[in-house]
Amino acid sequence: MKYAKRILTISLGLALSGAAISANAIDWWQLGNTKVGPQKTLQEVHQYFKEQFPKMTLAQYALGSYAFNKQAYQQYQEAIQFNPGDLTLSQGKALWNKKFSDGKTYASCFANGGKGVAAGFPYYDNKTHQVVTSAMRINACRVENHLAPLKYGSSSLIALQTYFGSLSNGMPTDVKVAGPGAVAAFEEGKAYYFMHRGQLNFSCASCHIAYAGKYLRAQIISPLLGQSAHYPTYRSAWGAVNTFQKRFMGCDKKVGAAPQKLQSSEYRDLDYFMTYIDNGVKINVPGYRP
Repeated sequence: MKYAKRILTISLGLALSGAAISANAIDWWQLGNTKVGPQKTLQEVHQYFKEQFPKMTLAQYALGSYAFNKQAYQQYQEAIQFNPGDLTLSQGKALWNKKFSDGKTYASCFANGGKGVAAGFPYYDNKTHQVVTSAMRINACRVENHLAPLKYGSSSLIALQTYFGSLSNGMPTDVKVAGPGAVAAFEEGKAYYFMHRGQLNFSCASCHIAYAGKYLRAQIISPLLGQSAHYPTYRSAWGAVNTFQKRFMGCDKKVGAAPQKLQSSEYRDLDYFMTYIDNGVKINVPGYRP
């Protein structure tokens, strides 16, 4: 495994300040152990956050940093009344329902017309031996209907991903990891999440596990748990709706690491790992973030 072999044993003293840890509690760096398997990893991550934030419900993790501050949560409630991301959602709906030259639509490529399907994305395809994301499947639908694939990160594809995701709103994330290939992809994504890189020598876990719920300057750091459930999301920092993988690119840049390309195997595996960890958290697309 390309990244699993590069995980470092870390003891940087980044434990959450003020958190009560019992003798049997899981320290955050222990979560990077690649030998326990997907199900055990999910259980340990959920248990870790339950120990750190015992009053938080699983549903609240979908709120990200807003769950940690009442004033911020009130601002969030006001913002989502007129979420700018709803414009992208409307654009996606129009594209989704527009007929191809053969009379079919995107809905014809998905079970149940796409309703509830995004809750199981991304998934591992045993035929192609890779993780398949919604962007890939939407483009595959276009090719099946004699259209050229859309560019990853294009406004039209983002709009389609947003509408597709919204068809599972209110449903719990339910990603499957079954079989040797799927487990290997999951472990690659997990290894990338815990691997230190860039000029700052940070991993994703350095912030979103070790410092989850803590302030970085004026912002509260969101926890790993729940991060995928609102993507694609509108971020005021972007002034637009964008995807989970776009956020990966931004984080890599912030720690001084070269970002991967959208839909690279590295980011797809990372997406797979993070979304599987969110199993049980209800989907709410498009989200809204500062």
